[in-house]
Order: sequence, then C-alpha cells, then structure tokens
Amino acid sequence: MNDICQTRCQVNIIHQEQVNKAVHNMPGDDLIVQTAELFSLLGDVSRLRILQALITTELCVCDLASILEVSSSAVSHQLRLLRAMGMVRYRKEGKIAYYSLAGTHVSSLLSATFDHLKNC
Repeated sequence: MNDICQTRCQVNIIHQEQVNKAVHNMPGDDLIVQTAELFSLLGDVSRLRILQALITTELCVCDLASILEVSSSAVSHQLRLLRAMGMVRYRKEGKIAYYSLAGTHVSSLLSATFDHLKNC
C-alpha cells in the first residue's frame, strides 16, 4: 500500500496511523461495487418515488402507476430492478401482487438522505 501511494502520488504518507485506520476500515471491493450499484439504482426519480410511496403502505402495480402517472409496464420494470437489489418484496393475493419495502433499512436510508439534503 505504501509503495503504491508513493508511486502514484509522488508523496510520502504524512499520517501513517490515520492511513492505516482508513485502510483497515475500508469495506471490501465487492461491497464497494454493490454500494455503487445501489446508489446508481437510487439515481432514478421514478424508483425513488416508488420507494417513497411504499414507505406509507404496500401497493399494487396499478396503484403505483396511478401515483406516478405512468404505465403499469413502466412501474413493473422499475419494481423488477428494485426487487433484484433487495429494496422491495412482494406478496401475491390471487392475481394481484402487493409490493412493500424489503425492510426498515430502506426507509431509514431514504429518510437519512432526505434529512441530509434538507439540512445542507
């Protein structure tokens, strides 16, 4: 690590202890990539609006389409992506699928983000 920094930066490490702590606390590459993918997924207005609607209550595709004023097909596509990343889950009741947040961690993430932006 030290050799890489010196080669790239052309500087010596000034605060070795802080650098060691940062390196020690750095998540693995896989987790970093997954986090980037999650933030990329959340970088879509429609998906954020879907998640925000689901904070309140579980909803079917038709209800979500009505809230977002888009087609059911468009909502289904977004829900498929959100489900693949573990952000939403669904349950079937007859032919209707009802979607909800996958857990409180999703609403906590959104709330923390909105709070951060309100306080900037």
